[in-house]
Amino acid sequence: MSHDGVGTRPGRGSVMRAAAFLTAGVLALPVLSGCSDPDPAGEPLAGQDIAPAARARIADGGTLRWAVDTVPETLNTFQSDADATTSRIAQATLPSMYRLDESGRPERNEAYLESAKVVETEPKQVVLYKLNQQAVWSDGREIGAADFAAQWRALSGKDSAYWTARNAGYDRIQKIERGDNDLEVRVTFARPYADWQSLFSPLYPKEVMGTPDSFNDGARTKLKVSAGPFTVRKIDRKGDEIRLTRNPRWWGEPAKLNEIVLRAVPRDERAAELAAGRLDLADVDPAAARRIAIAAPRPKNPSAGPSGTPLMGPDLRKLTPVQRKDKERFHGFEVRKSLEPAYTQLALNGGGDGPLADERVRRAVARALDREKIAETVLRPLGLPTEPVGSHLALSGQAAYADNSGAIGGQDTAEAQALLADAGWVPGGPVKEKKKGEKAAGSEADKTGKREEGKEKEKEKGSESKTDKKTDKKTDKKSDDGTYIVGEDDDKGADEQDSRPLAQDGKQYGGKQLSGGAPGAYAPQGTAAPAAATRQLAKDGKALTLRFVVPDGEGSGTLRTVADRIGHMLKRVGIRTEITKVSDESYFKDHIASGQYDLALYSWPASAFPATDARPIYAKPVPAADGSLNVEQNYTRVGTDQVDQLFEQAVSTLDESESRSLIRKADSRIWAAAGSIPLYQRPQLTAARTNLANAGAFGFGTPVFEDMGFLKKGAAGQPAPSAS
Repeated sequence: MSHDGVGTRPGRGSVMRAAAFLTAGVLALPVLSGCSDPDPAGEPLAGQDIAPAARARIADGGTLRWAVDTVPETLNTFQSDADATTSRIAQATLPSMYRLDESGRPERNEAYLESAKVVETEPKQVVLYKLNQQAVWSDGREIGAADFAAQWRALSGKDSAYWTARNAGYDRIQKIERGDNDLEVRVTFARPYADWQSLFSPLYPKEVMGTPDSFNDGARTKLKVSAGPFTVRKIDRKGDEIRLTRNPRWWGEPAKLNEIVLRAVPRDERAAELAAGRLDLADVDPAAARRIAIAAPRPKNPSAGPSGTPLMGPDLRKLTPVQRKDKERFHGFEVRKSLEPAYTQLALNGGGDGPLADERVRRAVARALDREKIAETVLRPLGLPTEPVGSHLALSGQAAYADNSGAIGGQDTAEAQALLADAGWVPGGPVKEKKKGEKAAGSEADKTGKREEGKEKEKEKGSESKTDKKTDKKTDKKSDDGTYIVGEDDDKGADEQDSRPLAQDGKQYGGKQLSGGAPGAYAPQGTAAPAAATRQLAKDGKALTLRFVVPDGEGSGTLRTVADRIGHMLKRVGIRTEITKVSDESYFKDHIASGQYDLALYSWPASAFPATDARPIYAKPVPAADGSLNVEQNYTRVGTDQVDQLFEQAVSTLDESESRSLIRKADSRIWAAAGSIPLYQRPQLTAARTNLANAGAFGFGTPVFEDMGFLKKGAAGQPAPSAS
């Protein structure tokens, strides 16, 4: 699961599945007869919301100013410091043999590929690509076998001089050669590879991939040669923007826009920039979305479009003075909404010898959670589908999806308590008084590491919600080192919920991306539900208290609220949570990746190629030569030989049905191991000018850059699909 949206599974490079935009797209769902079993993949929970319009209704020209998180350090998506913006630029400027459709499945990109299929399976798998005869690089040279071969050599992993983030798939290729003519490319695999459609998306010219020096440095700050509807005109690091202009050599439908300006704007500044007229398109958090939605025309049917309820509540007639001012400020904008191709999870650190090293304790945590309530709390106020995510490896609508959560079971307090009792945790057992500096039962990393964040004074940021502050003040007992125990002074019923919507945490943690994925390891949104108290559990003189690490930044109030709500659910079964706030900068790198936590919340993007992209996230950690533990991207440190074997079998079979079955079996085993608990798909809220067409909340789908533009005067787009 790579990083876009994104895909960060860590980018097909780095903490990527941490996400890049996964380029993929298409197998049609089978037609089902009346007596057939329904396809477990189902349909996407929410469709795209991009204000679709025919090209004839869109004016020629104009500049689209689009907010992004960063000006990227590199334009090479296969390097470890690539990010979501790197992937977005690649989508607009470079070839992709496959891209994602609206269901998150790979589809052939006709602009570059006339056909691609497996033409031989014995003695070796051979894929024959037939390229679009008009496809050329911006310097006029035809796209061909030399480009494919250069990329394979660079990413094969055989030459350490190439500083690559990953080589998955490319390491299975034996050779690449020209076919019967210059437009044919034959790729022969040394070992069968089910996810061959994931390769060469994006495809870089041989000038970039041809030598280690050109790979490592040549495409970091510029793309001299490209082949998309747009080219990179300028990267202005001082001005925090990237300018993309029409590619005069583009052979497809000409881009409607003259320019796309990608501006790096912090999430908490985007509403102000939109109001000032300096942006046309920006992903925003729910708080900003509610302000902007005031200005959009209210549909006659409130459920028919993204600008009506429930974002704005049931009555728009009674506006406060501030809301009336916002209505003027955001005139001409609307909110388009969908679900990101990424899910939020609760991660349980099973490394070391802490309580969570015991599978029974991890399973008890899972059985204590009411995932339905968590999903409803986060998504219902936004008018988005509230179904919890049922798979670690795909999302609803994707070919490999099936709800395998039954492998561990739903919320069951009695079962959770029975599991804890079986693991030796006794209600009201004697607890030894902790010596100064000693921790409660927790991860081994906690016991040996320093609590740097405990030395910092807790800061309450101005943007943190009143709900968060009230919770911190009344329900949490803070210690001298900046930590606090959830629910020490508040034993309200578990069914009592805060009806106010929670703000989305726009921060991304460990957000490096995989080429072709959705944005990557990032922190999630909130949930509510204080739980009733039960007696503290103890074992061998130690209380069962888990360290829950959360970021303390200005945009992370919701994440802290999420942790608090989960803490209340766990308290119901006798598990206390010790909330520890750390800086945003150190949250992922110094705590999640290094194992300095018991519980944490972060997200992974979904991948169209889970057998490839998800494997490093769930692979069984193995000892490295230097004595350390090689966890790849498995930050929960929970893995099994059986899961590893199922991934290898799934990626090595060319039978699509069998591969999907193996992926679903692997997911069931991952659920049973309880290293991570998927909670819900992340909401995607995008503010857009009302006359901007074919852009907005893209959901699974890869943006079609040449079709984006501003409607002609008097023209109307087709009705935007409801995300509700």
